[in-house]
Amino acid sequence: MASAVYILDQKGKILISRNYRGDVPLNIADRFISKLMEQEEESSGIKPIIPDPEKGVNYLYVHLNNLYLLSVTTQNANAAMSLLFLHKMAGVFREYLKELEEESIRDNFVIIYELLDEMMDFGYPQITETKILQEYITQESHQLEKQRKLPAAVTNAVSWRADNIKYKKNEVFLDVIEKVNLLANSNGTQIRSEIVGCIKMKSLLSGTPELRLGLNDRVQFESTGRSAPS
Repeated sequence: MASAVYILDQKGKILISRNYRGDVPLNIADRFISKLMEQEEESSGIKPIIPDPEKGVNYLYVHLNNLYLLSVTTQNANAAMSLLFLHKMAGVFREYLKELEEESIRDNFVIIYELLDEMMDFGYPQITETKILQEYITQESHQLEKQRKLPAAVTNAVSWRADNIKYKKNEVFLDVIEKVNLLANSNGTQIRSEIVGCIKMKSLLSGTPELRLGLNDRVQFESTGRSAPS
């Protein structure tokens, strides 16, 4: 989880800051550039994670063009998730601003703050798909327009499926595939056995409905003459 997220210019000056948890001072990012320069002097390679034991924080950053996207955490957070969020954040900014530069950040700070509020909540990543964000956060002449009603995409849609898919007949096909693996020695003694299974689904459902599926073995029990457990 992230305590705060910053956007810095090439010299380390804070352009945008969002403190999600309130457990780090607002000026904690001022130490980032000095720590980065120390790392460059001490090591031949530049790492995307810089610890600051004196302040009890870790800096995770992405350098793009003339900007630093910085995440600050006070805990042993998932570094891969934090860096992935920064890259996702950069992708969303590009979709909205077209050019991810210092000037574009300064001209659109209102929408940047709105996006940061939607993309992360209390330090946990939330909505990072541009397609979903664009349904209820729009930009026109550097102004933010927000719909009064929460769109359906936030509740039951996904970014990888369009909501206008239509089928003449709503159907779902399920295949349950099971494999039994058995390992035995030359005397026929069983050494190891396992059952590996998977469920394959083919969905022909219109739109993006909420679907609940339940599996039981009642049919199997009835076919063998046994009563199904209650």
